[in-house]
Amino acid sequence: MLYEYSLRTPQADFYDITAQVRDAVIKSGVTDGLCVVFCPHTTAGITINENADPDVVHDLLIGLEKAFPDRAEFRHMEGNSQAHLKASCIGSSVTILIQAGRSLLGTWQGVYFCEFDPPRQRKFYIRVM
Repeated sequence: MLYEYSLRTPQADFYDITAQVRDAVIKSGVTDGLCVVFCPHTTAGITINENADPDVVHDLLIGLEKAFPDRAEFRHMEGNSQAHLKASCIGSSVTILIQAGRSLLGTWQGVYFCEFDPPRQRKFYIRVM
């Protein structure tokens, strides 16, 4: 089953989409399989990380900004090369195991849509098989 979701991203941030992933798994009726979450954008990504402490997301955003700052040497005419670098580092998809009709995320894990070039109207896909 393929599910498409829309997401408005007013600022650079990690948007928790764990509820949509769990919902897609339940709707699919798949009891044992895989769930792939995919981002079709070049300046955004998908990751799994801690969702219990919001300071983790804060720290990730700071770390990515320090690792990939805007630089005068960049040539991309849109001026968002640092967003492309961050998205490439994070990646465009994650795969989650499904067992007994549930996603096998760890206790502290959540799935995030990572926006690096806001504001945007974005979409992401969830395939459950």
